[in-house]
Amino acid sequence: MFESLSDRLSRTARGLAGKRLTETNIQDALREVRRSLLEADVALDVVTSFVASVQQRAIGEKVVSSMNAHDAFVKIVHRELIELMGV
Repeated sequence: MFESLSDRLSRTARGLAGKRLTETNIQDALREVRRSLLEADVALDVVTSFVASVQQRAIGEKVVSSMNAHDAFVKIVHRELIELMGV
C-alpha cells in the first residue's frame, strides 16, 4: 500500500518538473494527491484537511528562482506530512 502511494505521489510531483508553480498546477497535482490518498484508504477528513493545508501553503508560497515547481511542491507536501503526523 505505501509503495503504491509513494509511487503515485512521486509521479504527481515529477509531473511538475520543469514547470512554474501556478494555481492551476497546484490544483491539478492536489487532485492526484487527493485521489492517491483516498485510494490508500486514508480517512476522508484527514485527506480533506491535508489537501487544504497544502493548497493554502502552496498558493501563498514564493518560489525561489532556483527552485522549480517540483521542488517547491515536494517541500510543501513534506512539511505538511510532518505536521500532520506530529513528528
